[in-house]
Amino acid sequence: MSDAPEPAPPRSAADSRGAGPGAGDPAPGGPRVVLIGPMGVGKSTVGALLAERLGTGYRDTDADIVAAEGREISDIFVEDGEPRFRELERAAVRAAVAEHTGVLALGGGAILDRGTRELLSGLPVAYLSMDVEEAVRRVGLNTARPLLAVNPRRQWRELMDARRHLYTEAARVVVATDGRTPGEVAQAVLDALEWKDA
Repeated sequence: MSDAPEPAPPRSAADSRGAGPGAGDPAPGGPRVVLIGPMGVGKSTVGALLAERLGTGYRDTDADIVAAEGREISDIFVEDGEPRFRELERAAVRAAVAEHTGVLALGGGAILDRGTRELLSGLPVAYLSMDVEEAVRRVGLNTARPLLAVNPRRQWRELMDARRHLYTEAARVVVATDGRTPGEVAQAVLDALEWKDA
């Protein structure tokens, strides 16, 4: 792994063509695609569509945490606090990257951890982006999300201001989701990573 080239800087779906052979190759044994991005961007829906098109499995680290803990993420935040959740998330991401060879979606805050960002280095990571107005249309920024419980719109903007550069840093490609259907986003990810449908 130490001989692997530095990951290419993130490219948008619009400028991702012509990157040369092997641009979309995954790390040996690693996930074929890793999806990152803010809460509500549609990682689960797009991830399932990508897995279907690529003929592979789909895994979501948030779902892994819920299954392992037997309670919802919002309950973990309330009962144990965010630091404990981040510990669980870090472990879940590490396990999933080591074990899963299909499409993997990470929770919105997973990239806050430096070790996780280093783990993603060299993997085919797609950052699904959206603006706050799109977030409002899609999920209403509802209070079921623990980090958006007080002033959802303002807190979403603040979260994105703090995280946007980390998403971009961790990603090989950036795919805007605004105004696109999940199917269109999935195709844009395939195009950006130069993958072909199975």
